[in-house]
Amino acid sequence: MTETIAIAADHGGFEMKSLLVKDLEAAGLKVLDLGTHSADSVDYPDFAQALAAALKEGRAARGVLLCGSGIGISIAANRHRHIRAALVHDETGARLCRQHNDANVVVFGARLIGIEVARAALKVFLSTSFEGGRHEKRVAKLG
Repeated sequence: MTETIAIAADHGGFEMKSLLVKDLEAAGLKVLDLGTHSADSVDYPDFAQALAAALKEGRAARGVLLCGSGIGISIAANRHRHIRAALVHDETGARLCRQHNDANVVVFGARLIGIEVARAALKVFLSTSFEGGRHEKRVAKLG
């Protein structure tokens, strides 16, 4: 069964989201694109909410969120107890958020990193497993 990845962005992340959707589909993943679908101004909490609902309902296993800096949408996403959203800026952050924090959502600041960095970090995020062990009790305290 093909894993479904939910993805959402506000207007600041719209362009990068569009490119990442194509990459995910080319990699053979199912993509649940929750918007936004234009560069018109929208409110990032609405898109964090939509992605959180998709994960809670089991419509997707993991998610990708984008806004201009990544900060606002990260805050909005992490208000949901079942979400562990990690704002990353490179492949190292993507690897560590999976290995140590079992992050189920990766967040990018589209105005802070380029598309090639986002692509590389997303690939690492999707291919890295949670290490468990000493990290399990810490992650359990998050939810």
